[in-house]
Amino acid sequence: MDLFDTPAGTVPDDAPLAERLRPRTLDQIVGQSHLLGEDKLLRRLIESDQLSSLILWGPPGTGKTTLSHVISNATQSRFVFFSAVLGSIKEVRAIVAEARDQRRYHNRRTLLFVDEIHRFNKAQQDAFLPPVEKGDIILIGATTENPSFEVNAALLSRSKVFVLEPLVREELVILLKRALTAAEGLGPLNLEATDEALAFIADLAQGDARAALNQLEVAAHSGHPLTLESLEKVLQRKALLYDKGGEEHYNVISAFIKSVRGSDPDAALYYLARMIEAGEDPMFIARRLVILASEDVGNADPRGLQVAVAGQQALHFIGMPEGRITLAQVTTYLATAPKSNAAYIGIKMAQAEVQQSGPLPVPMHIRNAPTGLMKDLGYGKGYQYAHDQKNTLVEHGHLPEKLQEKRFYTPTDRGYEKAIRERLAYWNSLRQPPNDHSVTKKEKNGPGKDSEDS
Repeated sequence: MDLFDTPAGTVPDDAPLAERLRPRTLDQIVGQSHLLGEDKLLRRLIESDQLSSLILWGPPGTGKTTLSHVISNATQSRFVFFSAVLGSIKEVRAIVAEARDQRRYHNRRTLLFVDEIHRFNKAQQDAFLPPVEKGDIILIGATTENPSFEVNAALLSRSKVFVLEPLVREELVILLKRALTAAEGLGPLNLEATDEALAFIADLAQGDARAALNQLEVAAHSGHPLTLESLEKVLQRKALLYDKGGEEHYNVISAFIKSVRGSDPDAALYYLARMIEAGEDPMFIARRLVILASEDVGNADPRGLQVAVAGQQALHFIGMPEGRITLAQVTTYLATAPKSNAAYIGIKMAQAEVQQSGPLPVPMHIRNAPTGLMKDLGYGKGYQYAHDQKNTLVEHGHLPEKLQEKRFYTPTDRGYEKAIRERLAYWNSLRQPPNDHSVTKKEKNGPGKDSEDS
């Protein structure tokens, strides 16, 4: 007997532990509460046997295949499992023909579960379109890749996409404890494990339930008690002092950011590796790098932000473990880039000014004047259109009158910001200071003009 009372003989005795302990009902599934919790859409569709075509998208070990088995047990429809890795289009056509006959002669629907649907190219995926449109099959596709890129657009438009998330540590520990409880009769497993050991296995799995159970099985067959020390030897991995919700999490991410800011790529890579090996959410790291690109590199190298955002998108697209390479590229680029926090300081100064001086009136000459009344009131009067001016420079200022002398952005002389600094200095040399009281109004208006004509 296994964890969920699977009938004897259904799964071979020598099958992997993850397969032998596969849930058979919705209540036995650990994780994915955002999809399978009470009153959630996917749960309602399964329980009411009202499924339409859908795509299950998520990393390995999040329960896509398990959901297919649960649906198989819950539905009154004929259920067919098909692997895009092992199957062919010829087999798809045979399945569709049988589904058509089942519907025509027995009034019975066919649910076709296609595992790794992204392994079929988009031309091959076209084979599913006609039977889906005619209602001969209800397609359930499972993929680890972004369906926006890997699934035929026409097929995608006829399906509902559900996103499965990696299991968190607490969920994996629950799964492991259930497995230990049910291990009797499943082979010579050591049925005792410390909470510390189970948390270690969960962290190694990085959200993958199958990986966690496989690690448990390997460790249990070693014959050693399942303690943190024994697991380090059996699995040949060191337990890292890193609690994603505790002090060490903040210590390591702080050291990582300060290493990048301090232009130390070696230290930055070390702390990046610490976080990856400890199972930190890679998207958290990517978000921190995007922030750092603006806060600490800024306009000294504007490409830093482009690299960081592109890295975040690439990580989302390819996932882990390959995503670690992208994180390393972004980390080393930012660590070796010229640094400037001028934009960060500038927005802090501007916000402080707003909090201190309040909402000062916008100068009349740069106010919007969409109506005749507003024009009559002087809105927009005296505004100089930059593209009509020499060097696109206007003489009037843009800040409120009380703040005409304020400067919030002071570029450094590092990297590209040095060019910005020189450009601003050049513009200032061409532009008459807006509040230069040493210049009279008549002099500003030029020879032969008086102030009333301005």
